[in-house]
Amino acid sequence: MEILADHSVLLAIPAFLPAIALVAIIVVIAVRDRRSEARENGAPNGAGSGDTVGGDDAMTGRESGRAGEEK
Repeated sequence: MEILADHSVLLAIPAFLPAIALVAIIVVIAVRDRRSEARENGAPNGAGSGDTVGGDDAMTGRESGRAGEEK
């Protein structure tokens, strides 16, 4: 008789399922937050908020922007 499957994998599913669900929920919340922030800033869909371009540089505290761009 040949063993075709290892049932310990099926027993591990209940242990990993909550962690996978939690990661999925966090990703959904992060995507919604970025989209709403981009919408509030008037950026077109898919452009994102641009964490450092045209905003405050977190490392230096200075405003960073594109070359030749006037504020």
